[in-house]
Amino acid sequence: MKIERLSQDKIRIFLTFDDLLERGIQKEDMWREIPKVHELFSEMMDQAYSELGFDASGPLAVEVFALPAQGMVVIVTRGKMNSHEVERSSEDDDADDEIYEMEVTLEQSDVVMYSFRDFEDVISVCKQLQSSALTEDGRLYSYNGKYILALEPALIDSSRHNAVIALLAEYGEATSVTYAMLEEYGKVIMPEAAVREICNHFKF
Repeated sequence: MKIERLSQDKIRIFLTFDDLLERGIQKEDMWREIPKVHELFSEMMDQAYSELGFDASGPLAVEVFALPAQGMVVIVTRGKMNSHEVERSSEDDDADDEIYEMEVTLEQSDVVMYSFRDFEDVISVCKQLQSSALTEDGRLYSYNGKYILALEPALIDSSRHNAVIALLAEYGEATSVTYAMLEEYGKVIMPEAAVREICNHFKF
C-alpha cells in the first residue's frame, strides 16, 4: 500500500492486487458494502494519519479507480464540516466505532500504464515488445519527471496480455496515476504507435 498527499485535503492510495488478496478481498468486493472493505478503509485512513498526518474526520469523497494488472487507486478528498457537524463529531469522539461519512464513486480503466525513470528503459522495453511481436501500439507521456507508456488492451492479443505485463514490469513499475489524470496533467510525447516510433528512431 502506497500513500501520497496530493493537497492539504486530498490523498492518493495505491493498492496492489496483492494488498487486496492479503486481506481476503477480491477486486469486485471494492464495489460492495462488506466488513472487509470497511476494515481496509479504516486501515488506509490510519496509515494516512500516521504517515502524512491526514485526519479523516468529517465527510469524505472517495474515488476508486480499478487499473488492469496493476491494482487500484483510491483518491480520498476531505470535505469541510459546518459548525453543527463539528459539534456532532466532538460528541461522537467517545464512541468506540469510527464512522466515516463517505461518498464513493467507482471507475474502471482498461488502459495498461507503466512508468519508467529513464528513457533508456523505455527504449529497451519497446525493443522487447516489438521483437517479441507483442505490440507496436502505445502512447508515451511525460508526467512528474517520469515517462509513462500507456497501452490499450484491445490492441493487444489477449493470449499475450500477460507477456506484455511481464515485460513492462521488468523495466518499469505500475503507476498509481489514473488515465484521466495523465490526460489532464501529463505531456504527450508520442500520441500513437509509440513502440514502433521509438524503435524506428532509436536503432541499436
